[in-house]
Amino acid sequence: MTTSPLDRAADSFAAELARQRTGRGLSKKQLATLMGFDPSYVSHVEGRRHRPTEDFARRAEAVLEASGAIWQRFREYDDLRHARAEKGHRDPPLPGQWLPPGTGLVVERELATLTHTDDGYRCVIRRELYNAGTEPVTRYLVRVAVDRYPNDPGRSNRHHREHPLTFAELQLRAYREDGGEREAMHWRAKHDRDAFKEIWLLFENAERRFPLYPGDRATIEYAYHVGQDKWGPWFQRAVRLPTRHLAVRLDLPAGLDPQVWGVETSLSAEEGPLRTAVIRHDAGDRALFDWATDDPPLNARYRMQWRFRGRPEPEPDGGRIRPSDRMRGIGIVQRGADLLRQPARPFDLPRDEQVARSVVDRLCSVLVRLDELHPFSKGVGIAAPQLGIGLAAAVVRPPDRTAEPVVLLNPRVVDAAPDADEQYEGCLSFFDHRGLVPRSLRIDVEHAQYDGSRIITSYEFGMARLVAHEIDHLEGRLYVDRMAPGVPLVPVEEYRETGHPWRY
Repeated sequence: MTTSPLDRAADSFAAELARQRTGRGLSKKQLATLMGFDPSYVSHVEGRRHRPTEDFARRAEAVLEASGAIWQRFREYDDLRHARAEKGHRDPPLPGQWLPPGTGLVVERELATLTHTDDGYRCVIRRELYNAGTEPVTRYLVRVAVDRYPNDPGRSNRHHREHPLTFAELQLRAYREDGGEREAMHWRAKHDRDAFKEIWLLFENAERRFPLYPGDRATIEYAYHVGQDKWGPWFQRAVRLPTRHLAVRLDLPAGLDPQVWGVETSLSAEEGPLRTAVIRHDAGDRALFDWATDDPPLNARYRMQWRFRGRPEPEPDGGRIRPSDRMRGIGIVQRGADLLRQPARPFDLPRDEQVARSVVDRLCSVLVRLDELHPFSKGVGIAAPQLGIGLAAAVVRPPDRTAEPVVLLNPRVVDAAPDADEQYEGCLSFFDHRGLVPRSLRIDVEHAQYDGSRIITSYEFGMARLVAHEIDHLEGRLYVDRMAPGVPLVPVEEYRETGHPWRY
């Protein structure tokens, strides 16, 4: 039995598709999802029951990153199909470009800039688009996603349920540029979720419509704002359209001593470091971090991450910004406030469970901000009165950053070891000084659970010191109250020279 050249070409395409799919470890269903097709259609193409289409071949090539192999098999099939149908000559694809006419939108260049501001982050995305398709483009889909605690999905989901991202705070603005003209683009919500928004940017405004016609190019730019309480220390770009050049810039305060790194993933590779370096240069009081790549594969994801180590920076008048000013800047009540000297009100649990969870979430959110400002290698804690909340809640992050923060609700010390030592302590509420404080080497703490039950937990050495410090806050006491008479406070600048880690 013989088959025609056209049948053999279709079989060759199906075989190449199956080879590339299995080589990537994808099922037919997984491949169909990534391509945007029904799973049965992929099965029918591989089973030779459906002939491939140009759109199908384009998407398969992009998703499987087949280095042009799938596209070459389709071209062989398509040329034979048109020759048999005695249709006219077809222009060959552009040199070095496997995407043929009719593929839809192509992003020729993208520059994404994220700027740290006093009250959050401002993101500006600028894309140069080319319509390589056969139909005019009238809208463009964008996605804005937040993840306050990217390493703790459960906590992040709960946080965003209680503090959802809103369209109002985004202050979204979009524009289209063409031939030097800049005009506003209207937008329409597609999906409105707690932690992400999907938005259609429309190629129109109140004055007119301006579709992007086949063969035309235009630049679009959109910008939005997200507060500190919702944006974690990361910025991700996902490649959802064929893209020729992708660039990212982070604009961060140099005075916070930002440390930046990045990772990338794709369908054919596990998460690993960026293949090209992030380049830093300073401009005045800003640290700019630039990264770029050419021809990123479809569905690749690139994530920039950072932390702030928070060295003091010079002020314009030649002075220095005090460490306590940095604490005040993120909402921590400073020494002298009446609330720091008042006992905190206990929760009535379980009736106050939601209130307690809300307070704890806020405390944990501030812990994340604190880690951006200072290393806190000994661990760190914060009590609700330090945020102006007169309720008996505190959280303590152990020195081991991978450990979960300790949550203390209505805590009280019920026993303490007779053995004690003296170590230097600091306090977020007067961060300019350190003091030598005696503490027990072990304490037993009775504290409440959200359901109202109470348990006793023992803490030793450094954790005992951290926990005791926070319980003092809830009782209206500061560590200076425990210092021996006549022992002076040490300025933080001097402590940096003479201080040392706690030793046990």
